[in-house]
Amino acid sequence: MATPKGRILFVLTSHDRLGDTGKSTGAFLSEVAHPYDVLTRAGYAVDFVSPRGGEVPFDPGSLQEPDEVSRAFWEDEAIRARLRATTTPDVLDAGDYDGVFYAGGHGTMWDFPDSEALQRVTAAVYEAGGVIGAVCHGPAGLLNVTLSDGSALVAGREVSAFTTEEEKAVELDRVVPFLLDQALQERGARHTKASPFQPHIVRDGRLVTGQNPPSATGVGEAMVAALEEAGR
Repeated sequence: MATPKGRILFVLTSHDRLGDTGKSTGAFLSEVAHPYDVLTRAGYAVDFVSPRGGEVPFDPGSLQEPDEVSRAFWEDEAIRARLRATTTPDVLDAGDYDGVFYAGGHGTMWDFPDSEALQRVTAAVYEAGGVIGAVCHGPAGLLNVTLSDGSALVAGREVSAFTTEEEKAVELDRVVPFLLDQALQERGARHTKASPFQPHIVRDGRLVTGQNPPSATGVGEAMVAALEEAGR
């Protein structure tokens, strides 16, 4: 096996309950599979982490009629074994990573914002010249990342994420604990958007974000470009 160009940390949710609805949620398959496909094809190794470690729950809806890339990912037993045994963020060494990617899925809204260990790793990777990416609800993991100068990572930066309009369209605007686009703006981010469920990828230097599931491949591609420009 060829030596990888670098190593990317994929952050997936541990949360599997959709508020008080009684429904299941978790990571969104295509938002994991497509960036994984792009980055590994580009020569990067990927490690999986989740806030609680262990098995990652997946949103049942994202497993229905998966596209070819998502199906290949889901049916790869080696990958599935790793998804059943993700590490916890407290044991991570930021120096091992050239980038961090936060995958989406509604579960992230409950457990990504409060993981101080993930915030520390993300800030350290970024300040060491690495690339940070997130898609859909994944930017929830960026909300409370604070840099060494005390500023928020997203402050003054152009970002994208799942929009209030999209949340209303899936009738979950009153279920999620907060509205992500609004929370990003409260942290000083400059949130941009496309029409609901249309691809929209934003790259602001070494920070790459995407609006929704159709943006997942583009986020992976923009991360590869940013990594290569950063000499990673």
